[in-house]
Amino acid sequence: MSIITLTTDFGTGSPYVAAMKGVILSINPRATIVDITHEVRPQDVCHGAVVLEDVSDRFPADTIHVAVVDPGVGTERAIIYARIGRQQYVTPDNGLLSRVAQRTAPERIIQLQEPAFWLQPVSSTFHGRDIMAPVAAHLSLGLDPTRLGPPAERLVEIRWPEVRVGRDRLEGTVLEIDSFGNLITNISAEMLAGRPTDERACVVCGIYETWGIYNTYAEQPQGMLIALVGSTGRLELALVGDNAARRLGIQLGTPVTVAWE
Repeated sequence: MSIITLTTDFGTGSPYVAAMKGVILSINPRATIVDITHEVRPQDVCHGAVVLEDVSDRFPADTIHVAVVDPGVGTERAIIYARIGRQQYVTPDNGLLSRVAQRTAPERIIQLQEPAFWLQPVSSTFHGRDIMAPVAAHLSLGLDPTRLGPPAERLVEIRWPEVRVGRDRLEGTVLEIDSFGNLITNISAEMLAGRPTDERACVVCGIYETWGIYNTYAEQPQGMLIALVGSTGRLELALVGDNAARRLGIQLGTPVTVAWE
């Protein structure tokens, strides 16, 4: 079974999504197409990179992940094929793979320069349809990636905020805000391992604070701010039964500190 996933900032229901699917199915009618999301914030490469890190490796080996968050479409930025771990990726080389590659070094990177596998003519504003979708479809039929173009040495990287780790504190930031308004930080479960998670732990986000790190949302009453390690393996803050980002006015990049008395 050939699986191709799509991650874009086009918006759910966009005809651009349907156009890419039509191209893929015209080349490989048996392809299985899975929408990861089309709700990446417009032109937000960092958001797309976090989505790929959190989701792509959950798929079977050799899945082909097409990600189109491409503010530089039509410019000299490269489009690449990459094999990273068990997965394959077709994306603009603009940092979309920087978090995936940070976790696992790429095994192969190839620049897409062979127009025999593209649609013609190629629009200067829709490389997702005219280059990435047909390349993914040909790969799903068994195309050798080396035929797509020359190898590349490295991927474009994004500088991500690092967590400052101290003896009695961790200082991070809000990395992502999910569809429920939960505030997902860059503080990982591994960083919290071995430290108290009871009321000795004070979690501060902006001007708000809460005590203790819990396992489930239900461990605090409705409307209370709670800290817990979520499904991404990162510390997150939530308002039980409410939207923390909207209610508290918290934005991406807001500092988050976990301190122990």
